[in-house]
Amino acid sequence: MIEYILMITTIGGAIIALMQKDLLKAAILTGIPGASLAFLYQYLMAPDVALTQAIVGSAIVPVFIALAVKKTRRVVESKESGESGGK
Repeated sequence: MIEYILMITTIGGAIIALMQKDLLKAAILTGIPGASLAFLYQYLMAPDVALTQAIVGSAIVPVFIALAVKKTRRVVESKESGESGGK
């Protein structure tokens, strides 16, 4: 029963992340499916896979995506302000 709840949480978290308009929120919400998969792997008696999924899927990947969004957002904002300032 718990495995079905974790699978639904994984799918629901991915859908919620996809529906976000704000890219930074979406990047942070990508950690939900990773965390629920880590719990699912732990429940299925695979602690090594669960630990790897917890570190990579719910910590490293969302942080890298959030950093990429922040870096590209600054470039876009500076280009837009440069174009409007020249008129």
